[in-house]
Amino acid sequence: MGGLLFGYDWVVIGGAKPFYEPYFGITDSTMLKGWAMSSALVGCLVGSVVSGCLADRSGRKRLLIVSAILFTVSALGTALAWDFTSFNVFRLMGGIGIGLASNLSPMYIAEVAPARLRGRLVAMNQMAIVIGVLLAQVANLLIAREMNGAVSWRWMFAAEVVPAIAFLGMIFFVPESPRWLVMFGSIEQAGLVLARIGGDEYAANEVASIRRTFDGSNASLGIRELIEPRFLKLLGLGVFLVVFQQWCGINVIFNYAQEIFSAAGYDVDAILFNIAITGTVNLIFTIVAIFTVDRFGRRGLMLLGAGFLAAIDALLGYGYFTETKGVSMLVLVVSAIACYAMTLAPVTWVVISEIFPNRVRGGAVAVSVFFLWLACTVLTFTFPVLNDQLGTHGTFWLYSVICVVGFLVIWGFLPETRGRSLEEIEQDRL
Repeated sequence: MGGLLFGYDWVVIGGAKPFYEPYFGITDSTMLKGWAMSSALVGCLVGSVVSGCLADRSGRKRLLIVSAILFTVSALGTALAWDFTSFNVFRLMGGIGIGLASNLSPMYIAEVAPARLRGRLVAMNQMAIVIGVLLAQVANLLIAREMNGAVSWRWMFAAEVVPAIAFLGMIFFVPESPRWLVMFGSIEQAGLVLARIGGDEYAANEVASIRRTFDGSNASLGIRELIEPRFLKLLGLGVFLVVFQQWCGINVIFNYAQEIFSAAGYDVDAILFNIAITGTVNLIFTIVAIFTVDRFGRRGLMLLGAGFLAAIDALLGYGYFTETKGVSMLVLVVSAIACYAMTLAPVTWVVISEIFPNRVRGGAVAVSVFFLWLACTVLTFTFPVLNDQLGTHGTFWLYSVICVVGFLVIWGFLPETRGRSLEEIEQDRL
C-alpha cells in the first residue's frame, strides 16, 4: 500500500495538469508550472530527511503510520484546494508521505524477506508503485471524460483518499522489522517475527547471524558515520544508482506526458489514452521483473536497462528532431517504459535495500532516497527549461549520454547480490 500510494500520488498530477493550470491561471508561466509539478518532490526530500533521522531510532512501522496519515490529509486537501498556494502546501505534505514510504517500504521488505526471495519481494513494492501509477492514469482518463475540466482535477486527487485510508487501517497489523528489533535488543520479539516467516530453526539462525553484525552492540550508527571510508564507497554507489535511475529520462514521460505526446501529434483525449497504455505496459513488464530479478541477478538487469535506454533515448531524440509523428513515437515511448520497468525501476530499489550493512541501513537508504528525490526534483523542474533551450530532441539525447555513463559505472562497480543474505553481503563488502 505504501508503494501503491507512492505511485498514485506521484503520477496523478500528470493527468490533472491540463485542467488545474488554466484553473489557477499559470498556463503561461514556466516557473509556476514547474513549481506545481515539483512541490510534492520537495516534500519527498523532507520525508527522506525525516526518515534518515528517525528510521533507526523510532522503527519502520511508526513512520509508515505517519506516511499513511500524510497521504490521507494530502489527498483531501489537494482536492479541496482554494488557491494555488494551498494546492502546493497539500502537494508538499503528500510528498513527505512519498518520501517516507519510498524509503521505508523496500527497506522493510528486504529486512523481513528470506534471501532466496528478497529480490522478487522488493520488486513487488515496485509493482505496487506501478499499480498506483496505472490507477492514477486510468482514473484521470475516466474522470476527464465524464466531468467538466473545471472540477475534474479535484476528483483526480480525491480518488486517492480510498487507498490512503486502507493503508492507514492495514499498517497497524504489520509487525516491526526483526533486524530493527535485534538492533535495539528485542531479541525474543525478533525471533517471533522471523519464526512466522520461516519457522523456529530459521528464526534461530537468522537472529544469530544478525547479532554478529552488531559486534556486541545494539546501537545503530548515526548518519555522520556514513562518511567513514568503509561505508563511503557503498554510499556513493547507492547515491549514483538512484540519481541515474531518475536521470535516464523515463520519469519525464510520466510527469510531462502532455508535452511529449503533444509534440508527437496527439490531442488531449488521445494523450490520456496513451498515458493509460504506458501504465499498462509498465505494469506488465514490472511483473516480468519480479520473475527475473532472482533468476538473472541485479547486475545483469541493470546493465541491460542502461544499454537499451541509451539506444531508445537516442532514437526518441532523432524522432523529435525529424518531427516524426504518430504511432512510431508511441512505440518508442512504450519500449522505453517496458525496458525501464523490468530493469532500472525495480532493481535499483532492490540494490539499495540490500547493499548497506545492518547498522547503517536506515541512514544509508535515507541518504540514497534523499538524493533520488533531489534528482527527481531537478529533473522535473528543469525539463521545461531544457525543452525550451535544447528542444525535445536535444533533451532526450542528453538522457542518452547519461545512460551510457550509467552503463559504465554499473559495469565497473556494482557487485552481484542475488541469493545471498543481508549479513553475507555485509561481510563481503566491509
